[in-house]
Amino acid sequence: MIKCINKLQSILDCTRCFDFLAPLALRLYLVPIFWMAGTKKLGAFDSTVDWFGNTDYGLGLPFPYLMAGMATWVEILGAIALLVGFAVRWVSIPLMATMAVAAVSVHLQNGWLAIAEGSGFFASERTAGAIERLSAAKDILREHGNYSWITENGSLVILNNGIEFASTYFIMLLVLFFIGAGKYFSLDYWIANKFRS
Repeated sequence: MIKCINKLQSILDCTRCFDFLAPLALRLYLVPIFWMAGTKKLGAFDSTVDWFGNTDYGLGLPFPYLMAGMATWVEILGAIALLVGFAVRWVSIPLMATMAVAAVSVHLQNGWLAIAEGSGFFASERTAGAIERLSAAKDILREHGNYSWITENGSLVILNNGIEFASTYFIMLLVLFFIGAGKYFSLDYWIANKFRS
């Protein structure tokens, strides 16, 4: 039994040379998410500021210009830092803060699910109602539209806008905070090697 465990351990140890793949994959997955979120805010910055500050249809946050600017540039600069692997542990902190604020101020009221589901552990009255609306929309499209063309690349869904995505991104950033940018494909690795030598 001990020989078998030692053999398995040696096999696992052989995978250590590929440890850089996990943080690289996390970074590259998050780059377009934060880049698109930040550049979209920047492209319509006045509307972003209005949405951040408006209490009737927006978030009602204090100092909306400052908050919108910080969120925008944290996402844009964070995406660039994640791409090149620079200061990844440090940049994860404001990105996690952005995800926490988004989860609480935008998504929490909608529950967990990002996409509405009619049943299941995380389904709610809200998502069940969305499924009814989706069914009605599909019926209208089948009767009056080219339904097969519309659904050719995927089925129709109703966005629930719950905390699922923000929480997932937060967890991915938390992992990067603890493990860093990874070896070989990050500036952090090469800078650390330079100063170490």
